[in-house]
Amino acid sequence: MDNKRRGRRRQGERAPQALPEEVAELVGEVAEAPTGARRRKLTAEIPRLAGRSGRAGWRGLRSGGRWLTAEVLAMAPRLPVRDQQRLRAQFPGLGPEELADALILRAARASAVVGAGTGAAMVLPLPSAPVEVAVETLALVGIEIKLVAELHEVYGMRAAGSAPERMLGYVGAWAHRRGVALAPAGLVVVAGSPLHRLVQRRLIARATRSATSLGPLLTGAIAGAALNRRETRRLGTDVREDLRRRSPYSAHWAR
Repeated sequence: MDNKRRGRRRQGERAPQALPEEVAELVGEVAEAPTGARRRKLTAEIPRLAGRSGRAGWRGLRSGGRWLTAEVLAMAPRLPVRDQQRLRAQFPGLGPEELADALILRAARASAVVGAGTGAAMVLPLPSAPVEVAVETLALVGIEIKLVAELHEVYGMRAAGSAPERMLGYVGAWAHRRGVALAPAGLVVVAGSPLHRLVQRRLIARATRSATSLGPLLTGAIAGAALNRRETRRLGTDVREDLRRRSPYSAHWAR
């Protein structure tokens, strides 16, 4: 993965869709990283991505939540989601409840590391800090959508449809903070639709919370880590409780 990033760096200007692709790739690595040191090393990519966003990032910020919403919708189908078989292989010996606990814990830790890095963004030149908050928000939401998707796998509640349709369903689940309740075909995320507006409001609120954690290096890092850990854990718990009530199994794997 690191070699792929270096290759893109040598290519000069990035293609229009490169930011969602790169953030999705980064999210997969950070969320699945085996150690905190590896997660911290990976999140050092966020300032670089923010710098490369440049004018596009500033234009997006001036558009309010519309740019972030478009970036999330472009990123979601690219997120690497592990199916139940792969999750059980990577976490041998755990039942559904224990595996859900492990996924929520890891996602919360990943969010905390991202928040710690960007919570210190005020040491950057001022023009870079808001763009970095936007890229941080994109990464955080990616971690949470990946968590939502994998919790659906754990509880045997995979959304219907193709992979892109399922990811659209999980974006809706993230926004509603519960499991997928509608078939993806019933979800409309075009600009102006109720779900699009809800996603946009959630993103604006998340970016605002991230911005409030900006501060001197140590205090900003601590505040950003604590805020993100708490928010991701709360989201995972809400979605998990909804899935648990509707799951065909929870205490034991289906035979």
